[in-house]
Amino acid sequence: MKPALPRQRVLLVLTVINAFTSVDYQALGLTLQSIKTDLHLSDSQLGLLTGMAFALFYSALGIPLARWADRGNRVTIISLCTALYGGAVALCGIAGNFFTLMLIRIGVAVGEAGCFPATNSLLADYFARAERPRAVAISLLGAPLSVLIGYLLVGWLNQLYGWRLTFGLLGTPGLALAVITSLVLYEPRASVTLGRAEAPAQPTLKQVAVTLWSKLTFRRLVYGFTALSFFGGGVAQWHPAFLIRSFGLNSAASGTWLTLIYGVGGMVGTYWSGRWASRYAAGNERRQLQAIAVASVVTGAISALLYFSPDKYWAFGCMALSAVGFSMITAPLFATLQTLVPERMRAVSIALLYLFSNLIGMGFGPLTVGTLSDALRPLVGEESLRYALLAMTPGYLWAGWHLWRARNTVVAEVAAEALAP
Repeated sequence: MKPALPRQRVLLVLTVINAFTSVDYQALGLTLQSIKTDLHLSDSQLGLLTGMAFALFYSALGIPLARWADRGNRVTIISLCTALYGGAVALCGIAGNFFTLMLIRIGVAVGEAGCFPATNSLLADYFARAERPRAVAISLLGAPLSVLIGYLLVGWLNQLYGWRLTFGLLGTPGLALAVITSLVLYEPRASVTLGRAEAPAQPTLKQVAVTLWSKLTFRRLVYGFTALSFFGGGVAQWHPAFLIRSFGLNSAASGTWLTLIYGVGGMVGTYWSGRWASRYAAGNERRQLQAIAVASVVTGAISALLYFSPDKYWAFGCMALSAVGFSMITAPLFATLQTLVPERMRAVSIALLYLFSNLIGMGFGPLTVGTLSDALRPLVGEESLRYALLAMTPGYLWAGWHLWRARNTVVAEVAAEALAP
């Protein structure tokens, strides 16, 4: 029984939430240089701040929050976590040292950890298998939309008023968005279970972990997404600093260019991949995984050219192409995951995916780049960040290999899940 609430309204609200809970990522990347100067931090400290300090708590608390989402009211969870996220982002502006800022970043991580698994699980209840890639893609448009807000707005705010006021302004809409969420959305499980004596039994965490890990496709998707997070998503945090150091741009100019590149490029890649999957590969997860595996390899090659760029315009072009390629991967991957696993395990499947990708990818990715940059500085000076980023690009090939292997098992495992009681 489908809920009566219009699905497009659900999709709109969840897209806005995804945009809001992604804007901090762009804001932090664009203000890294200002934070470094103000708080007298090293690149290694910046890497820890943007990586492990966030990823550790995001991953650790993502599992219990996802367990709650798989058995409880997902709208309540999304609303509370949105408010927490916004408040913590605003508080970043009052940090006076590295450790204070790191503690506040933990609050940001907890808020974001509760939103994404719950929103993906909720979408899967509103949209059937054939429609799911397109619906997931539209919700994921929140990320490139946050780029349009984050890079453009933050670039100028930081340039004019400094990073502290910038974070204060970015976080304050969180409470209003949380209230809107609680008023506009409702939990569809209430209508499904209406009249039943009791809700279906919730499997234990051990049962969930064993069930998910027994699926070879799930494991390969985890491996591939983790590699993408480490070698791609994690190092993208350094792109604003790369433009500033290697090509002499200021934060406002960097923000403007990155808005066009990641905002427009991300929206094109995300929407097109979801539309393509729902139109030409509907119900064909094997074909979807094959396509994103190829996209991963091609994106890696383009990223290598990016760090060989002789001037800023060559760099902008390569960044745009890599943004399109990277953003094409996520919607089919998440849609496949929601079809592959049982309904009461959907949120935890996303949380487990992020447990590995955040701890290994987002946790160590920025830190690895920062450490490499510090190590290379005596040899190549201000260009150390360029070569540190270049050293990470072969990882796209490894990610693509895991995604390609996942296509070999996905058909049988999706069919088995469809026949399960």
